[in-house]
Amino acid sequence: MEKLQCISPIDNSVYVERGLASEYEIQNALGRAQRAQLSWARVPLAEKVALVRGAVEILGRKKPQLAEEICWQMGRPIAFAGGEVDGFAERALGMAEIAESALVDIRLPDKPGFTRFIRRAPLGVVLVIAPWNYPYLTAVNAVVPALLAGNSVLLKHSAQTPLCAERMVEAFTDAGLPEGVFQYLHLAHRDAEQLVINSEVQHLAFTGSVAGGAAMEAAAAGRFLSLGLELGGKDPAYVRADADLDHAVASIVDGAFFNSGQSCCGIERVYVHESRFDEFVAGAAALIRQYKLAPSNDPATTLGPLVRASAADFVRDQIDEALAQGARAHIDGGAFEWDERGSAYMAPQLLTNVNHNMRVMNEESFGPVVGVMSVAGDEQALALMNDSEYGLTAAIYSADEDAALALGDQLQTGTVFMNRCDYLDPALAWTGVKNSGRGCTLSRVGFEHLTRPKSFHLKTRI
Repeated sequence: MEKLQCISPIDNSVYVERGLASEYEIQNALGRAQRAQLSWARVPLAEKVALVRGAVEILGRKKPQLAEEICWQMGRPIAFAGGEVDGFAERALGMAEIAESALVDIRLPDKPGFTRFIRRAPLGVVLVIAPWNYPYLTAVNAVVPALLAGNSVLLKHSAQTPLCAERMVEAFTDAGLPEGVFQYLHLAHRDAEQLVINSEVQHLAFTGSVAGGAAMEAAAAGRFLSLGLELGGKDPAYVRADADLDHAVASIVDGAFFNSGQSCCGIERVYVHESRFDEFVAGAAALIRQYKLAPSNDPATTLGPLVRASAADFVRDQIDEALAQGARAHIDGGAFEWDERGSAYMAPQLLTNVNHNMRVMNEESFGPVVGVMSVAGDEQALALMNDSEYGLTAAIYSADEDAALALGDQLQTGTVFMNRCDYLDPALAWTGVKNSGRGCTLSRVGFEHLTRPKSFHLKTRI
């Protein structure tokens, strides 16, 4: 039997080992999902909401255990790992709260002799492919609304975070979810693709790299499959001349370096008005130097290792290339005890004298580095923020809401933030443009991607 191994970035030990699902197990799970969905779709929404709330409560009681597992599986500092369980609850309960209004029949104006309405019908079996960087938060975006809408769900999690899939399914099962409605499968990449190509899956929700999304889109070709893709990002922040600088520094540094920069919507490039540039760089560099890089299971650690050494070296290569092209580094890596080339432990870095010809400013880094450029004003900032193949989020720091809205209307991005960043509000649509993806999760709009409209045109007078 082929096996999955989760190698912990903390110490390179094998933390979890699981057998990969066989073709027989895959087909059995698919069959159970199809059969269970037919009856699950008829369960009243109030009962579905109660089950979601029950699962959230069960996961909440296991928060210390889940935090430790997140820490060891993907390297997030234990001091912050439990926050993901809280975030899971916020999003799940938020989706449960809006489900009734999102799924209610659309009633049309009265027409004598007719009853007319549009019902949102479930699609059927939904396959959710989730990544390791936020293992619960990325999965919940699709899993919970899919279940609430009456679909059954198959969850394939990253090989780096297999326990997260198991814990989610366990919690929903313990809450009373009927057998077969929500299952996990530990799959090799080729088997995940075959499940899309050959099965009766009706919707694929994929979160991962652009290359992975392209592979899933190719696998789905010709199946007329509903597809949701959340892919890469190179998200910008702009600090206007009127910004509260202390707030901007604290928010942007956290948005760039939380989770060691391994966030699809983390800040990877910053544009600062020339009148505030030196002050911003000095403040940000001072704050970054306060991070403690160390093993994630140390409660004092604020910056853990990247998920693997190759990921860290990829970011180091971007930095080295930028420095060779004239960039200036503001952080001394030697001050961080655990920083070592060839390891997953990497010191944070802030670069200036950068430009968009450098990979560190145009290629997704997914690590603890940020480039900062000076701009003359809104027009230049807007042009640079839009100068990217990605478009997931963009953040504007300003005291002028009207100015931020005017810029936001021109930004090529799925979400516009003002005076915050790196956050998903479950009441708002989570979506991207360009190479950041297609489709939508969260909000009332997200339910539309997990259902199909079914029109009823009833002639009541003959």
